[in-house]
Amino acid sequence: MESSLESSIETSTTTGKLLSFAVPSYNSAGFMSKCIESLTPPEQYRDRVEILIVDDGSKDETLAIAQKYEAEYPGLIRAIHQENKGHGGAVNTGLANAAGTYFKVVDSDDWADSEAYPKVLDTLLALEEKQTPVDMFLTNFVYDKVSTGHQRRMLLSVLFPSDKIITWSSMKRNITGFEILMHSVIYRTQLLRDCHLQLPEHCFYVDNLYVYLPLPYVKTIYYLNETFYHYYIGRDGQSVEEETMVRRIDQQLRVNYLMVDGVDPWKVRNKHQRNYIFSYLEMITVISGMLAAVSKDPENKAKLDRLWEYIKNKDIRTYKKLRLSFLGNASRYHGKLGRAIFLAGYHLSQRVVGFN
Repeated sequence: MESSLESSIETSTTTGKLLSFAVPSYNSAGFMSKCIESLTPPEQYRDRVEILIVDDGSKDETLAIAQKYEAEYPGLIRAIHQENKGHGGAVNTGLANAAGTYFKVVDSDDWADSEAYPKVLDTLLALEEKQTPVDMFLTNFVYDKVSTGHQRRMLLSVLFPSDKIITWSSMKRNITGFEILMHSVIYRTQLLRDCHLQLPEHCFYVDNLYVYLPLPYVKTIYYLNETFYHYYIGRDGQSVEEETMVRRIDQQLRVNYLMVDGVDPWKVRNKHQRNYIFSYLEMITVISGMLAAVSKDPENKAKLDRLWEYIKNKDIRTYKKLRLSFLGNASRYHGKLGRAIFLAGYHLSQRVVGFN
């Protein structure tokens, strides 16, 4: 199934919320205003958007700032306070409170592009007017490394045709390692509820689970070739810093195990969708291998070996498919030479993409 959307639309007569943003916020007082203000839509969209600022038990002025915005923008912004549950717990709370047809997570140190934002809303409104809601709405994003001035736009045009409703069968190609990330995706809210999405609390890197676990339920896709999301890189102590990721390798592995347990790709009938799910699992397993290699710690290598053994015992078909892939095999690195080759590829990708 494919269909096109007209570029112009009439004003929607629907009064419900169209798009809910969840903004998980922990000790975000120093930078959250840029995020919130970037999500504040033009006046004509105010009644169709909601911004849910989830204060995750912050110890600074995060809640007070959220409440200030709530008072300034009643009906648009809500301040929600909870005891500390981590990023996953904050996303869960945002989803539980969302009233919009669509749902997007925006981290409190990131921001939305002012030129792309109205185009996103126009397109979502057009889908609503045609009564053709999609399960997954995609846009581009940019790695914004402010400290060095480095930017790298991640374009999904290599994977999907743009500006029309498609199914998985219409994918242009499946490039392992070039995956949809949280920054690119807007999910239909009810789809997330139908698949009973519940992220683990007090765990980093759950954004991969957020994208991955609903994938088997996605039937329709719309890709808007606009760069909507700015992903900030370079804040001290950020979870994607290499040293931080190595220190938190157990949490990366926890996510990896949950992905193995959470989806059985062999039950997905559409081969394009199934292959994409396999490539996503491969990418996360490669990251686990990368962290074990970077750490130079035999204990971490042993943890990686246990992960592979778990996959093998869980489903030998999945194990063989991952094991026989180039990246999957590389992530198991054998000896000093294998480790050196694997790390060389990793550091090259760092320089090209600038992801941490």
